[in-house]
Amino acid sequence: MTKHAAFSSQAVLTAVAAPAPAGPHFSTFAPPLKGGALHCKKHVGLHVDLAATGVAVGGSWLESMKASSPRSAGGGENGDWTEMHPSALARFEAALGAAKGMKIVVFLDYDGTLSPIVEDPDRGFMSEEMRDAVRCVAEHFPTAIVSGRCRDKVFDFVKLTELYYAGSHGMDIEGPANHVQANAEAAVRYQAGSELLPVIEEVYHTLTAKMAPIAGAMVENNKYCLSVHFRCVREEEWESMNEVRSVLKEYPDLKLTHGRKVLEIRPSIKWDKGKALEFLLSSLGYAGRDDVFPIYIGDDRTDEDAFKVLRGMGQGIGILVSNFPKETAASYSLRHPAEVIEFLDKLAKYSKQGDGAAATMAI
Repeated sequence: MTKHAAFSSQAVLTAVAAPAPAGPHFSTFAPPLKGGALHCKKHVGLHVDLAATGVAVGGSWLESMKASSPRSAGGGENGDWTEMHPSALARFEAALGAAKGMKIVVFLDYDGTLSPIVEDPDRGFMSEEMRDAVRCVAEHFPTAIVSGRCRDKVFDFVKLTELYYAGSHGMDIEGPANHVQANAEAAVRYQAGSELLPVIEEVYHTLTAKMAPIAGAMVENNKYCLSVHFRCVREEEWESMNEVRSVLKEYPDLKLTHGRKVLEIRPSIKWDKGKALEFLLSSLGYAGRDDVFPIYIGDDRTDEDAFKVLRGMGQGIGILVSNFPKETAASYSLRHPAEVIEFLDKLAKYSKQGDGAAATMAI
């Protein structure tokens, strides 16, 4: 029997009066494979709705999984790509040139941007050096973490109360307690698709049982979305991950997207990291203004929604964190989290210039 949620299109985005419950459930099954911990890469969601596109079984399913986990491109392609997406460090002055006299707002992905990619997603800790860099930037500019992780989980990693947090790919947003939303009496706190939480919880338990026999598989409950990790599953076992799609056939209110060694399950609503960026800018009172300069840094395919929003605005810059070329709407690039630290340090120093090159704002 097909399972539908009691879901109103008029209530896709719901304001809530209290913080979300505590962090995600995390289910780890048979021990992960040894010897690859340092080489496990971050997933990159491709926004491919497998149920809609008909990618189903056998070879087509496997080929789709392989295609979503590309290898590093050869050196011959790097030159042209870096010309199109130059280093945000090497071109810092040019990248920030248009920010003179503007209100800078900073948006940061977490995994692969602020923290290294690790074999166990539950141990994706950020360094103290990175935390200090983010803290320093937040002293000068409104700063948000926009992550696919559960909001509570990413807060536990970052531990900075002065930031805005948008978890579950931007579907669960909360601002610092000392910030009041523009034209409102309550602090910033929005949730998208709350009606589907019981359905997501049900699917989580079903998938936990289905994935249990697959060595190295993990199911992560990010509250408003689920992540089924197969980065530590032997490639000859990938076909068994088709169980995920089979489960989702019973839940038409959820969609399945295919990423880099991860399958993402989210509500079938029009909400993503780009929408979260727009919501936060509006909450800060910057909607429709031409004196705001958003900077968004991320490494995930889901960050492309935010990069595209900035392209559409014609304001700000998107910075892709990647050590190899890949298709992106970002204008600039950084190679790894260590370069993100350098960039954030330079940005904080830039804000301290006395010539008005950047506007300093209190959150």
